[in-house]
Amino acid sequence: MKVKNITNIDEFFNTIDECKGRVELVTGEGDRLNLKSKLSQYVSMANIFSGGEIPELEVIAYEPEDTEKLIKFMMES
Repeated sequence: MKVKNITNIDEFFNTIDECKGRVELVTGEGDRLNLKSKLSQYVSMANIFSGGEIPELEVIAYEPEDTEKLIKFMMES
């Protein structure tokens, strides 16, 4: 799923931390980074940040309830 215009990075990571299954960030090169890993979170965000906002990410959640959590986050943000 495409995630756009994330302005509350901390809440985004809190939502990912609440997910039960694997959540991955797909890079522009097609690599997949495990966003449940704090190291991957820091590395991936350091490369993506522009002005404190994340314009667009491709995120894959493997559990349906995790997908619902991420959709809810996007709708409330």
